[in-house]
Amino acid sequence: MTHFKLNRREFIKSAAAGATVVSSCGAGLLFSSNALAAANSYDTVVQVFLRGAMDGLNLVVPVSGVDRTHYEDARPNLQIKASGDYAALPLTLSNGSATGFGLHPSATGLRDLWTNGNLAIVHACGMPTTVTRSHFDAQRYIDSGSPGKYAGTGWMTRAWNSQAVSASVPLLGVASTQPSGLLGSPEAMVMASPGDFSINAGAYQWQTVRSGAPSGFQGHNQVLEKLWAGRTGLERDGASANASLALINAQPFVALPGTWPTGTFANQLWTVAQSIRFNLGLRYATLDLGGWDTHDGQGTAGSGYHYYQNKIAELSTALSAFFADLNATGNMGRVTVVVQSEFGRRVRANASGGTDHGYGNPLLVLGGAVNGRRFYGTWPGLDPVALSPTYGDVPATTDYRRVMSDILIRRMGNPNLSAVFPGYTGYAALGIVQGTDITPKLTASVVPDQASQMSPVVSAPASRTPTARTAMQDGEAPPTSRLRGRIDRTLIRRGL
Repeated sequence: MTHFKLNRREFIKSAAAGATVVSSCGAGLLFSSNALAAANSYDTVVQVFLRGAMDGLNLVVPVSGVDRTHYEDARPNLQIKASGDYAALPLTLSNGSATGFGLHPSATGLRDLWTNGNLAIVHACGMPTTVTRSHFDAQRYIDSGSPGKYAGTGWMTRAWNSQAVSASVPLLGVASTQPSGLLGSPEAMVMASPGDFSINAGAYQWQTVRSGAPSGFQGHNQVLEKLWAGRTGLERDGASANASLALINAQPFVALPGTWPTGTFANQLWTVAQSIRFNLGLRYATLDLGGWDTHDGQGTAGSGYHYYQNKIAELSTALSAFFADLNATGNMGRVTVVVQSEFGRRVRANASGGTDHGYGNPLLVLGGAVNGRRFYGTWPGLDPVALSPTYGDVPATTDYRRVMSDILIRRMGNPNLSAVFPGYTGYAALGIVQGTDITPKLTASVVPDQASQMSPVVSAPASRTPTARTAMQDGEAPPTSRLRGRIDRTLIRRGL
């Protein structure tokens, strides 16, 4: 064993350096592996998490047939119209035939991506093996890739660690604090915006050497760089943090272009787009759009309260701008975007003009290599009798890990599914993205038990199985779990 001694001067110097990093950069500062830019020879997977449980039946709307009748019966004052002003935007297949579904009228950008073959939708996606109405449990299960348990690391961290490659900024979280999907990674970069990723405490003129500074002047950034040259753990971490700061500050990040929509979400997507264009080796990025928990006053298109209409427009226009920018610069062919929420809303509107917590929900996949303009998975329909085993909710008929696994294998060349999603053995190729199928590495591994953090999870054998209508012949079986017990009506503040 090596005995390392730390004298008083080294301790004070290290503590001061560490304190400056924490106070100046906040909890969002994590470290990249080095400060050398490297070309990204793999895809970049971008996860957009719609925190708060997005109402999938408000975004992807039944517009014809018996499901339209059930939809109108369940939502007499909350429905999106099938025709006329503010009606759903019809979704057709590549041969022009109708699908029976449309998008919310504010989702014109997403509709155009669908029409161009760059958007696919997975029906009734979620966690078939775990039933919870808690936002916080469901979000954590998805972020950790381990439904029913809280893993100590995020699924993106494990995806990156399971491949022997190197990059400067392999993992990026555009947030003010570390996203759960990146837990456990010392290589993740977390920043609310590139402009905030700097040590800027104290008087402006003391921070760093600037034009017109006196001869021999050194700002505290330069002084800290020298202090971090020592041997202690804090100094090594400080040097790594400084390398990350230098790397980000060396990139030509610019303000949001005028061709993009405005707002926080658009700015965050713009940060991801620029990071991809700079070839920093980015493999996984994650960002959130919150505010979808509408138990009251949800509103519909064109009349009444326009909250949901505005949220969907914010999502659609920003994703459309993101795609257009990366497509114009030749980068979209190596980018895959997944848009998901922790669970859906109930089919039937409540008495407060909103919708309560549900279960299955549409999941969106868009990108240059997406086999788009089609639905995947199994659509169970909206017949109240068929939905009675799940208490009137749309069940989760496709495991979200199956979609992610398809992307890992075909786009990232990573077959280590059990390392990324412990305990998951139900993978079968969906074909939702282009690429080569390689044999997945699957074992019945178990997520480390953290029962002290867990809420009760309900899972039970089926009694009545809903009659399912298959969107494509993918071998997906109808759900086998039922909801039981008291509904958890835990609220989530908007904008989380």
